[in-house]
Amino acid sequence: MRLFRRFSTSLLTVTLSVLLLGASSDRARFSDLGHRMMCVCGCNQILLECNHVGCTYSDRMREQLMAATQRESSDDNILQAFVKEYGTTVLAAPTMRGFDKVAWIMPFAVFVAGSLLAIIVIRNWKNRRPAHAVVHGPQALDHYREQARRETSL
Repeated sequence: MRLFRRFSTSLLTVTLSVLLLGASSDRARFSDLGHRMMCVCGCNQILLECNHVGCTYSDRMREQLMAATQRESSDDNILQAFVKEYGTTVLAAPTMRGFDKVAWIMPFAVFVAGSLLAIIVIRNWKNRRPAHAVVHGPQALDHYREQARRETSL
């Protein structure tokens, strides 16, 4: 009898532990996926952080996300389902596939190219020889004065 009670207590403890771990992983997964999506109402906020009054999308999307995480769908399948229903604007960050890689690569490439261009321009300015002042005598000025008189008829 004592052995049975000890065994049943251990079994109950293990079962509760597994259930609680599963619940926390669902919450963590819900939070992770919710922060990877945007609310589509136009507020430009992360789905789980959309809190403006009168939002008709965020509650419904959160319920859909909770149901999807409880169905044990994979994260990619859940995101694809939301993209299929709401479009690619639901994703908070572009995917790493196809043309979307450009959105990840171009900012860094432009920064590197701009930095290199700035370095080249500064070196050219630094290494440029100073211009020599052109010395004009009074005869050159007389020539320009005469030309100005002729053109203005003074």
